[in-house]
Amino acid sequence: MKRGATIFLKGVILLIGIVTLTLYLFCVPDIASSDVKMNPGFAYLQYPFLLAAYALALPFFIALYQAFKLLIYIDKNNTFSQLSVGALKVIKFCAIIISAFIVGGTFFVAVFLDGDRAGIMALGLYFTFASSVIATFAGVLQHLVKEVVDIISENELIV
Repeated sequence: MKRGATIFLKGVILLIGIVTLTLYLFCVPDIASSDVKMNPGFAYLQYPFLLAAYALALPFFIALYQAFKLLIYIDKNNTFSQLSVGALKVIKFCAIIISAFIVGGTFFVAVFLDGDRAGIMALGLYFTFASSVIATFAGVLQHLVKEVVDIISENELIV
């Protein structure tokens, strides 16, 4: 892989991280407070919503950091190493955690809230599907990289 491609991907990861952090710092609290103003009956859900939103952000940022580290390993020609396997394992685990959070939130909305829930349910399904695809892809890559690492270590023992 050419170095320019990894630099571009690092830039994209940094941009995603900056935009997401900005949204979490400025937009999420505004969304929670405006929702309380529109629906005062649900004011008790403002802080659980904020807690869940920020708890969901943690595995997202961990996965972004691991993806950035993976690109650094690729730049240093250290792609097929235990470090890469570990980074892919953490990315897979974070995607599974994100899926679980979203399924839990969707279940909460379906069971405990009244009114029109179709839009929230659809968004929950979309994001669960996206996280599941990322977890599957990271798991497959982890397995393939681990096999290559095992083959390389066996070849080093033979020589």
